[in-house]
Amino acid sequence: MKRLVLPSTLWLCFIALLMMGQSAQAQSLPDFTELVEEAAPGVVNISTSRTVQSRPALQGFGNQEIPEIFRHFFGDSFPVPPGNGGGRSEERQSLGSGFIISADGYVMTNAHVVQDADEILVRLNDRRELPAELIGSDTQTDVALLKIDANNLPVLDLGDSDELKVGEWVAAIGSPFGFDHSVTAGIVSAINRTLPRDVYVPFIQTDVAINPGNSGGPLFNLEGEVVGINSQIFTRSGGFMGLSFAIPINVAMDVADQLREDGHVNRGWLGVMIQPVSQDLAESFGMSQAIGALIADLDPEGPAAQGGLQAGDVIIEVNGEEVDRSSTLPRLIGRVAPGNDVELTLMRDGEQVSETVELGSWPDAEKPQQAKGSNNQVRLGVAVSELDQATRERLNIGGGVVVRQVESGSVAAEAGLRPGDIIVSIDHRSVSSADELLRIVEALPNDRAIPVRLYRDGRSLFVALRLE
Repeated sequence: MKRLVLPSTLWLCFIALLMMGQSAQAQSLPDFTELVEEAAPGVVNISTSRTVQSRPALQGFGNQEIPEIFRHFFGDSFPVPPGNGGGRSEERQSLGSGFIISADGYVMTNAHVVQDADEILVRLNDRRELPAELIGSDTQTDVALLKIDANNLPVLDLGDSDELKVGEWVAAIGSPFGFDHSVTAGIVSAINRTLPRDVYVPFIQTDVAINPGNSGGPLFNLEGEVVGINSQIFTRSGGFMGLSFAIPINVAMDVADQLREDGHVNRGWLGVMIQPVSQDLAESFGMSQAIGALIADLDPEGPAAQGGLQAGDVIIEVNGEEVDRSSTLPRLIGRVAPGNDVELTLMRDGEQVSETVELGSWPDAEKPQQAKGSNNQVRLGVAVSELDQATRERLNIGGGVVVRQVESGSVAAEAGLRPGDIIVSIDHRSVSSADELLRIVEALPNDRAIPVRLYRDGRSLFVALRLE
């Protein structure tokens, strides 16, 4: 077998070309040094603390952790058998990130970073630590707005998240595991990503390394502009596994403006239950493409029903914007203020029609209506609101109230109640309103286990509470 022997000059040329290629590839990679130098002063570390009632040790488990099988049914609050002793108060702390959006002290972060916090502390780049006031938070988008008493602060430039493209380089600055001002980088993997239970946020998906403590920190484009707030990761281990999700800054700033002005967020409400349009459904409705949101049901008192919409209508446009899939509809409706009209383009019986509907307020956007009377708050430690008709029909229940807030260390917290739970009955008596909840609770005896039936994540279950 013959071997080809290249002259030494050709070998040198080949090696030179290879090195030039590697050099060109290295030069094509982005340099984040200038971005970090300019942006780092506007990124802050956020620490929170709250006092909770710890779970007592259970007989048979000693001081060991409660087995996972029990957590599946009871969550973090396991019912304590009589005579097993009470827990003790303990302080829990958490860490997150945030960034400054105004020179007079407004700071943006995630709602879950400051949720249920008794104290919020913001540490600036110059090592100053300042207490923060929670102006407002919105759990639907996971955005919170804080205010610290300071002036002439470094402010980050905000970009336009609608201009992001898949494959674009981005970088994050935050405090993963408490390591301040750590920088990670990657690319945009996808845009307009829908996650379960996050219908109002078209997430930016990236491969930027995000870990606990990064939450609430900024996501930058190559121009050093904030284009997102790092919010979630997909993980099976508790750490970064290559998928992270950020809230687009355009969405976050709309929420922040409402929080600053009103302390809460108002969203438009259409009053419909929707489902995706499959190819077979599209064909059955005389549509050439499987797009839009199919109305499966309507709240008879809701804006859609009052505006003439019908079950079986497929919404394909909102104010001229295409509804490419069912998950797009809540975003388009939710960003329109209640009381405003929306122009809807529908497919109905194979024909394209238009309807104008005046939007109402999302029931979840209303301020929590606490059952009147201090006795209820003292005895249970919950704030509740009325259950809307659409949810009653969906769950096929006659009544109930939605738990909006649970006071830390309260009877309700010890029983395992959570925000979002729907209380259907207490002590085998139906609860149809906040006032009725108050009357039932006032008559309950002390120091006796009381059964509470509730719906959680669409499933019915019982918990036991004991009034003191």
